[in-house]
Amino acid sequence: MQMPPFFVVIVGRVSVPSPAVEDTGGQAPAMRLPGLEDIEQNSWQEFVESSTNLLGALNRSLLGRHRLDLSELRLLDLLAKSDSGSVRMSELAAALMLLRSRVTWLTRRLESRGLVRRIPIPGDGRGVRAELTPEGRTRLGEARKTYAEQIRRLYVNQMSRQQMLALGASCHQISASLEAAELPKKSTLD
Repeated sequence: MQMPPFFVVIVGRVSVPSPAVEDTGGQAPAMRLPGLEDIEQNSWQEFVESSTNLLGALNRSLLGRHRLDLSELRLLDLLAKSDSGSVRMSELAAALMLLRSRVTWLTRRLESRGLVRRIPIPGDGRGVRAELTPEGRTRLGEARKTYAEQIRRLYVNQMSRQQMLALGASCHQISASLEAAELPKKSTLD
């Protein structure tokens, strides 16, 4: 059975060249990183560049059509999916992997546009929950459609089904190893 090009990278032995990590014919990466071979650096650089370009294109599309960026869309989506209809700011920060100050700034910005409401938590002098407004729910529904269309156009349609599954498996493996790592769970910058 022939493995899809990205899959061989997951296994660890490159027997079929992946388009993302093909030998560049001796061309060294733009920035040398100590301890990484050229093929490893090139793979990393392709990942960083494609991720940055993809997220930038998604942001431009969402901002252009809905005046929402990807962080705002994700925040609204978390609120829409919550059982209670509202989420503590600290929980939003953890779920979005953002500083609490950034989440506060985002929710105030969304609140000024009528998309969320900030609600003090009774008995907790500093606690605040964010709640999705009906206008926020409507805007989220419209933005989700654009987001899905752009993901299909910019991501899904750019690779074969096998490549997409292999890339998903690679990303899952990376996420699982990061979750298992002994990394600080809470930012010390807050």
